[in-house]
Order: sequence, then structure tokens, then C-alpha cells
Amino acid sequence: MAARQLDSGTVTTLVAEATAAPSMHNAQPWRFRLLPDEALLLLYADLRRAMHRSDPGHRALHIGCGAALFNLRVAAAHAGLAPEVRLLPDPADPLLLAAVHFAEPATDDDELRRLHPAISRRHTSRYPFTEREVPEDVRAALRAAAAREGAELLFPGRWHTETVLELVRDAEGRETLDPVTREDLTRWTRLGPEADVATDGVPEYAFGPHRRDGKAPLRDFAGRRPVADRGAADFERNPQLALLSTRGDTPADWLLAGQALERVLLEATSAGLATSLTSHPLESPDLRLLARDPVAGSGHVQMVLRLGYGPGGLASPRRPVHEVLDIT
Repeated sequence: MAARQLDSGTVTTLVAEATAAPSMHNAQPWRFRLLPDEALLLLYADLRRAMHRSDPGHRALHIGCGAALFNLRVAAAHAGLAPEVRLLPDPADPLLLAAVHFAEPATDDDELRRLHPAISRRHTSRYPFTEREVPEDVRAALRAAAAREGAELLFPGRWHTETVLELVRDAEGRETLDPVTREDLTRWTRLGPEADVATDGVPEYAFGPHRRDGKAPLRDFAGRRPVADRGAADFERNPQLALLSTRGDTPADWLLAGQALERVLLEATSAGLATSLTSHPLESPDLRLLARDPVAGSGHVQMVLRLGYGPGGLASPRRPVHEVLDIT
């Protein structure tokens, strides 16, 4: 397919929608560089925004960048472009995560275009969900979405769910007691007046309510720090979790996992579901291994998703495009 010349307005829109993707602690660890003569957009990892304590191998960083890459693909399809993606195109430059060439599409990608409205509607919800079960046809659609990107989405049974919830609580206990472990969380949370002007991180207005019974199936970003006017609530008794896994556990697999994650999240949003993510039981190698399916015992768990019906979350802040895009 022939390359299409890109104007700065189109590229700005594409990158703005790409960066609506979720990332660990909303650190937004990506940079983009446009080569207009080649109709090529390069995606780089930004190690200045890495979690050196909780993500030393940059697995979560790659997942966040993979999610942004999937949003870019959706935005491009919506704009009538065919994105041709090469992952890790330069072995000599591991920070170059993807090269995206834009061409005039021979046919429209209706499946990607269908997900476009969900980009602006998808937000992490740290609020209680109802006890209403996600129907099997919706679960099947989410499993298919993950499979399209080369990943697997597992809805664990009751025993496995309880195990994962115990891992969440174990991880949070470690984080609460260890000041070194808390460094990344403290760095990327925004409290008080800082929350009102933040362009990254998790602001206090997005923390959600405090769990009244001391248990909730997600990370409490406040920790032991007081947050003004933060209410308390009872969370669902039977959280509906899903585990996203890949066969391998390399940087390429992490980028695939990120794309699969965002495809699942956009599909869930389109189906009227609220979603949240929890990664902290996967940040310790010993806990991450225990999150694996105890029956199959294969694959590498890359993310724990919480799905259900309830209030949508508030939008987390985003950096302006000019801070993440270079046009050369």
C-alpha cells in the first residue's frame, strides 16, 4: 500500500488518542517521533518515567506503551489510515519499541474503527461495582479480543479468584510496610493542590473511596496518607477478575500484552462495563508466579483486570501532545 503524507494536525490527533491509554501509576512512559517524509511514527520508551523500584525490568512500562500503540492503531483506522506496525524494529536500540508506517488502506478495518468511541470513554474506575455478573457472551467477546492480539484472557473460578485477592492483599501489605517499595507510588500520586494542576500520575480525586471493611480488590493509592473529603464505601463481595497472560515473557510479549489489554478494555467499555487494573501482586516475582492458573500452569500473567457494572472512573490527567511528540 502507498504511504500517505501526514500533516501535523492529523498526527497530533493520533498521538493524543494514543496517549489516552492506561499506564502504571499513569506515568505515561512514552515518546513519539514523526518522520513525515517516510510517513513513519516511532514509539520510544521514556525511562525517565520508569518505576525503578516496582518495575525494574520495565515489563509494566512495555505494557503501557503497548496499550498506547493499540490506541494509535484504532485512531489511525478511524482516520482512514492503515497502520503497519513493526515491534522492536532495531535490536541496537531497545528503547525503540515500535515503528508505525501509515498507508492508504485497501479496505477499512471495521473492527478497529468500531472501538474508537471507547478511547475517550475508558477510564479506570476505583469505585465499588454491583454484584451483577458479566454475561457469558460478553466474557466470550473479551476472550476473543485478547486472542486477536496473541494473548489469553482467563476468568478464574472462585478458588483461583480468592487466591488472587489474597495476593493483592499480600502485595499491599508489603507496600505499606516497606518505605522503599512505596517510593514509586509516592512519586506518582498527586495530593492536595498538586492534584488540580497535574498532567500525569494519579491525582487524589481518582483514588476512589476508602474501603469500609478494609478490603477491596484494587490498590489504595492513598496508603496511610490522609486525603481530605474522601468517603468510605463497601466494595463488591465477589469481585469479577480476569487474568491476561502471554505464552512468553519477553519485551515483545509485553508489547503484545499491552495491545491485548487495551483491546479488552475498549471492548469492555463498549459493552457498558466499568474496569480497573491491579498490577501490584505481579510486581513481586514470587507473587506473580502464584497468580498463574493452578490447573493449566502455563503462560505468564501480565495483568489482573477487575470488571463489572458500576460508576465509570474519572479521567486521569494527560500530558499535552507537544511534550511527547517530536516532528523531524
